[in-house]
Amino acid sequence: MPARAPLQKERDLVKAQRRIGTSWLLLVASAALFGASGCGGSIYAITASSASSKLETAEALGAERYAPYEYWYAKEHLVKAQEEAATADYGDAISFASTAEEFAEKAISLAKQAHEGSGR
Repeated sequence: MPARAPLQKERDLVKAQRRIGTSWLLLVASAALFGASGCGGSIYAITASSASSKLETAEALGAERYAPYEYWYAKEHLVKAQEEAATADYGDAISFASTAEEFAEKAISLAKQAHEGSGR
């Protein structure tokens, strides 16, 4: 029996290595499948929705007047994001939507500062 114990340990080690190899392969395959599954549209929708909401907030605060550059830059980037998404170019659409969101936030901040400065 003592000779069999090292052989059994070796077999167990080989089985464990196969399980790890199989698990690793499954993980890589899952990541590839997830990456190719077309989740770009979902990411775009979330980003564009957030940018649109912030743009509406900026508009309500009068950003067209108090932060016209940031407001219109955000607005036009959101329009461009929508155009890119319509042609299923989600990478560019996400980029444009992110820029729109960033500048909408700046427009909100500047509009709020203008309101605070005027004593509103």
